[in-house]
Amino acid sequence: MTIPTLSTALKRYPTTEALLSGKLVSPQFNFEFHEIEPIHDAFKPMAREQRFDVSEMAIFTFLQAYAYKKPIALLPVVLASRFQHGCIVYNTDFHNELTPAMLPGKKIGVRAYTQTTGAWVRNILAQEHGLDLESVQWVIFEDAHLAEYKEPSFVTRAPAGTKLLPMLMSGEIDAAILGNDLPDDPKIKAVIPDAPNAGRAWHERTGLLPINHMLVVKNDLMRFRPDLVREVYKMFKQSKESAALAPGAIDMRPVGYDAITPSLELVIQLAYEQKIIPTRFSIDELFAQTRAAVEGL
Repeated sequence: MTIPTLSTALKRYPTTEALLSGKLVSPQFNFEFHEIEPIHDAFKPMAREQRFDVSEMAIFTFLQAYAYKKPIALLPVVLASRFQHGCIVYNTDFHNELTPAMLPGKKIGVRAYTQTTGAWVRNILAQEHGLDLESVQWVIFEDAHLAEYKEPSFVTRAPAGTKLLPMLMSGEIDAAILGNDLPDDPKIKAVIPDAPNAGRAWHERTGLLPINHMLVVKNDLMRFRPDLVREVYKMFKQSKESAALAPGAIDMRPVGYDAITPSLELVIQLAYEQKIIPTRFSIDELFAQTRAAVEGL
């Protein structure tokens, strides 16, 4: 009998290598992997059109998709997270120094207002440095992944055809929030002092992780084949377990409800406070569709 094939958008991480390499396979289905670079290009078609059966997705994108009743469901699998303190940077060609206290009145560029890295950085600036987020002019370059969303009034769109990094390099914006595309350039400096240690200190103080991407599935898969959703979760869990942590390393990609819930509760709070979602959701709501299948393991 022919087994089903699940179209899957996934980036290659240590915790997904066993899946993408074919080392782990299932007798119940086949993965059809789409390694999209950058992976965030998969989020809009998944949120708007449910283009894949299984997909990596930024957690703030999922929260918006949930708010706008898109037919996708969340699994308790963190695929990517990182400490975000070093992701807001400035150009020393135009500012000898730029600290969080100096940001009111400045222009800060970010790919999209709803970008997960941007939301985490704004939380750091507000909670750890007392920045009034509305005192900054936030300059965006892309629409949100959900067409229904409208940015707050203090967010402006960059001129058509302009790009984030070139505007930082030319001094048209004072600072920029960048993630994997941070340039290796000595004149680009972090706004937050001692950023690497500040991130670890936040984790040690709170016990939380700044979640970036999690795993989602189509509602139709959950509805008609919960057995396959159970098997998908099982395989991602096994793949994660095959990637051993270095001694003393922080587990940045936890799997399972208990491991994820405290950090996810903070994500929901931030999304609401920053006007990314119109209402708060409970963890039970977000996992309602997948919990029965996963806990059947």
